[in-house]
Amino acid sequence: MSKKEQPIIVGLDIGTTKVVAIAGRKNEFGKVEILGLGRADSAGVSHGVVMNIEQCIRSVEQAIERCMESNPNLSIKEVYVGIAGQHIKSLQTRGDRVRTNTDSEISKDDIDLLIRDQYRTYIPAGDQIIDIVPQDFTVDSTPFVVDPIGMSGVKIGANFHVITGDRNAIRNIKRCVDKAQLTTRDLVLQPLASAASVMNDEDLEAGVAIVDIGGGTTDMAVFYDGILKHTAVIPYAGVNITNDIRNGLGVLRAQAEQMKVQFGTAIAEEANSNAYITIPGLRGLPPKEISVKNLAHIIEARMHEILDYVMYHLKQINLDKHLYGGIILTGGGAQLKHITQLTEFVTGLGARIGYPNEHLAGGHSDSLMNPMYSTCIGLILRGYHDFESGKMRFAGEGGNYIHLTGEPIEPVIEDMSAAVDDTPSQESEPEVRAEEVRKKVNHRNEKVKRLFDGLKGKFMQMFEDVEDHEIG
Repeated sequence: MSKKEQPIIVGLDIGTTKVVAIAGRKNEFGKVEILGLGRADSAGVSHGVVMNIEQCIRSVEQAIERCMESNPNLSIKEVYVGIAGQHIKSLQTRGDRVRTNTDSEISKDDIDLLIRDQYRTYIPAGDQIIDIVPQDFTVDSTPFVVDPIGMSGVKIGANFHVITGDRNAIRNIKRCVDKAQLTTRDLVLQPLASAASVMNDEDLEAGVAIVDIGGGTTDMAVFYDGILKHTAVIPYAGVNITNDIRNGLGVLRAQAEQMKVQFGTAIAEEANSNAYITIPGLRGLPPKEISVKNLAHIIEARMHEILDYVMYHLKQINLDKHLYGGIILTGGGAQLKHITQLTEFVTGLGARIGYPNEHLAGGHSDSLMNPMYSTCIGLILRGYHDFESGKMRFAGEGGNYIHLTGEPIEPVIEDMSAAVDDTPSQESEPEVRAEEVRKKVNHRNEKVKRLFDGLKGKFMQMFEDVEDHEIG
């Protein structure tokens, strides 16, 4: 399929501190090219939950407008939206089903029926099932079957990871997007989106914990033996660190945020004890001098607490010593100095920063290789999974599109050091080399497909009817 026939997918990350919109399209090598990026300060959102509808709508509109301004030919109508928040919970269930037609082989319809049964799982009143992810299957007496399609058997069962969230909190996010004159194609759990953009084949096999340190929440997704084992949302993140600095040092919120970004470090021992930050006094008061060492102690205390929660969740599933791939840190909070060293000290596991470059085409500026964009890139990958599995209609039928002018447009990305090159860098390579690249990328795309395959498309149905109803 040529590049012009590929759909344009837009990921929208509505966070506590920022709203980011990124538009992307796959090239002929299966890599994602970024066509536009817009970023706006977030308002009306606290710890991933919408607290003020009107303010949130304005933030979404700003991010989308800036994304379209970065590429004058870009038109955005549909988005994939990331969802997180302290209301997100998860649980493990077991389901079994006896097949009626035992002479035929197990089909995808059998799997879908088994998953549909899990929507009857008891959850607290006011909550809604977001995703049901199959982990491993059992066919008759054969356990730990990864893919039972094509096998023969009478009874099929599976262990499931069920993700739930507060119904009204979810609807408020959807309402903000609707009122910004956009169509929500799907809502995707943010840690799963981030995982898809920063993990590679080796990570999935070795076992890793994706820890996405955002503004309002820290999101976790744990993979082991190629299976999603656990998800969690920790209600502490970058905003809490900023508030600690503000209260501990007696400064304004904007000053606390600036000090955290410019001078903050996650390990107090690494801070210069002789360095001081001068803060202007308020209304004639004398300037205030703040020790960089004291600043580091405040940051380290809160980061240590967040990592203690990470270890708590890993111990709950007995994987605190078995993740050979260690911990992958991503999100805006992963940019804090010495964060990997503190993570390794607290958890005893290896740690690295996860950059969303596993699926990006070459030629993009270094600004895009930033962990804060992991969720948005993952949302684009989710959109392509839906398109390639037949769940999404073709580009140009009411969706996002590029105005064709006969000449390729290089979008001017705001706050980026270089424009995005819309032409694949591999075009000049020989055909043999190009085929090798395609095969490698297709193999990696299959891994992403497996990650999203369990996330069924029933989630959006609950927004269509005003009255609550049982999904069955």
